[in-house]
Amino acid sequence: MHIEKGEFVGIIGHNGSGKSTLSKLLNAIIFPTQGDVMVSGLNTKDHENLWTIRQTAGMVFQNPDNQLVATIVEEDVAFGPENLGVPPQEIRERVDRALAVVEMQAYAHQKPHQLSGGQKQRIAIAGILAMEPECIIFDEPTAMLDPSGRREVMETIRRLNRDKDMTVIHITHFMEEIVAADRIIVLDKGKVVMEGEPRMIFRQVKRLKEIGLDVPQMTELAYELRSEGLKIDDDVLSIEEMVNALCQ
Repeated sequence: MHIEKGEFVGIIGHNGSGKSTLSKLLNAIIFPTQGDVMVSGLNTKDHENLWTIRQTAGMVFQNPDNQLVATIVEEDVAFGPENLGVPPQEIRERVDRALAVVEMQAYAHQKPHQLSGGQKQRIAIAGILAMEPECIIFDEPTAMLDPSGRREVMETIRRLNRDKDMTVIHITHFMEEIVAADRIIVLDKGKVVMEGEPRMIFRQVKRLKEIGLDVPQMTELAYELRSEGLKIDDDVLSIEEMVNALCQ
């Protein structure tokens, strides 16, 4: 599989399909036993490339508490660049820029443990942004958040891709989060079994269910209505599209 610069790629698959393993391979946390993983032309098997690869492909995990290391928000965001040996003045600039991108400037002097789950995850994203990666891998970043926290984080992810032209690899169980992706890759037993635009993937409701996956709620509703004889397109993804389909 290939992921192009500036793409927003959603990766889905049931538990045990290999999603988290893939994310760790892309970030050189683990290494392939066969084949190769290339990040920006660098092979993850070459240990001399490790720090460049991890700087190129940042990673945001499920639980933001596992990524927050300091007692003050701005110190936490500065942690990555400090470890990369970035000069203090530039660290200051990077921290301010990263907090602005995730819209958390007002919380720079707060204690991370006082923030909501969505705010913590946005600080974790800022910490990765401060290292100036070309690509960010999100490994189920909204799994532990409530709906409002999920919305906050997804708005941040979309903005990074749209406004900053950042490559986004988004691994998720929430199908609604990737309806606007450029491409979706479906994994099953460690292999790519489906690949294409969201409409093309999600209209295959029966096949997705066979491998243990859901589809967006509106696609599911369209599928049920079609099975009851209503003439509705099989690629409905959003509430707005469903309203239009029903009104017609």
